Amino acid sequence: MKLTVLGCLGAYPYNGQGTTSYLLQADGFNLLLDAGSSTLVELEKELDPLDLDAVILTHYHHDHIADLGVLQYYWQLYPTQTPKPILPIYGHTEDQFHFDDLTMDGVTEGHAYFEAEELKLGPFLVTFMKTIHPVPCYAMRFVEEKTGAVFVFTGDSGYLESFNEFAKDADLFLADTYLFNGNEHHKAHFTAGESGTFAKNAAVKKLVLTHLPQHGSLEELRQQAANASEGIPVELAQPHKVFEI
Repeated sequence: MKLTVLGCLGAYPYNGQGTTSYLLQADGFNLLLDAGSSTLVELEKELDPLDLDAVILTHYHHDHIADLGVLQYYWQLYPTQTPKPILPIYGHTEDQFHFDDLTMDGVTEGHAYFEAEELKLGPFLVTFMKTIHPVPCYAMRFVEEKTGAVFVFTGDSGYLESFNEFAKDADLFLADTYLFNGNEHHKAHFTAGESGTFAKNAAVKKLVLTHLPQHGSLEELRQQAANASEGIPVELAQPHKVFEI
């Protein structure tokens, strides 16, 4: 399983970097995880967008879906010799307006996922956990069936003790870390120390910080997480950084 960063800032693009978007690949399957601003131009540097097999979304805040519409237009309008397959886009149904937008007739088709059901998506088995956020949002745990490798993405979330179990023994834990220490138990995002503590409690193998702030020292953010993780490696996401899982 390979994870490639396309965008990793929170809330809004800044200094040429976009917001949350990742490419998850295994066994020839290409999955786009969230589609924040700048997704399409960054994806083109890694992969022909028409080679995507599916898209999955944690929630419908703009910094996670800003490029979804232009991706749909790309699939609709890009000239090809043969008809393009319909692209499946997975999302929750707790916001019916945005879920309905996942379907563009003959181009993309919305598929619902549910917290109580495991989803088989290509080579992955995906389970879900609702997070603490101003809108419905879901963390995701991906298990590659062939290898047993585990990747956990928090989506966006405030402090939630159940991450200690949800992220248990993950090979890579990708954590929303928009806040420096001193902002604990926020309603929407982790602090660096909280990300590190969850990583330690869940005994993950590597912690990667994402949904990064535009201002302040990112090395200080990483160090705060590393202090709390007590020896678990901590890295910062950055565009086109690749993590082998």
